[in-house]
Amino acid sequence: MRQFDEELTALKQRILRMGALVETQVANAIKALVERDTELAKSVIVTDHQVNAYDVEIDEECIRLLALRQPTASDLRFITTAMKISTDLERMSDLAEDICERALELADEPQLKPYIDIPRMANWARTMVKEALDAFVNRNADLARKVCRDDAFVDDLTGQIFRELLSFMIEDPQTIRRAIRITFVAKYIERIGDHATNVAEMVVYLVEGKIIRHTTV
Repeated sequence: MRQFDEELTALKQRILRMGALVETQVANAIKALVERDTELAKSVIVTDHQVNAYDVEIDEECIRLLALRQPTASDLRFITTAMKISTDLERMSDLAEDICERALELADEPQLKPYIDIPRMANWARTMVKEALDAFVNRNADLARKVCRDDAFVDDLTGQIFRELLSFMIEDPQTIRRAIRITFVAKYIERIGDHATNVAEMVVYLVEGKIIRHTTV
């Protein structure tokens, strides 16, 4: 039994290392966009391979534990939660890569406007990711529910950015290509917030055995 506990602890640590890597990717992706740093953008894209490797390792370990240990109750919830969290983290990494691809495209063109709301929105989404992982480590359902509620702020800011960019496109058709790319970036950040919310919902399931998807928290 003690060996099983050690295996679960090692699995949790692997999830945290993967999560820390994804948090860094998101931060660097936004930095690359704002500072027009093409080398940093390229390095984030390369890092995606490491995240993919973590995803495969975690899935394989979870399947091994399910097959060999036949866990029940809270241990079973922990392993299934770990599998789902790694999937959401892998998708966040893909979105950070998408942001960098748009950053590389935008670096070749004059800047449309100073980036204010995009970094603000990204910082909020990153905090959601961090708090969702903290909730997972500490089995804190209250913090997980806070993350779910915080997603509304990211959604609202996305709508605000879309409206502002639309006004640019209407006033000057030459801005359309740049504005659309920035719109994509906002959407990618919104989706990172959605994946953080997924992680938080799984934490509530882990702690309380309740499935809260599609419900009001």
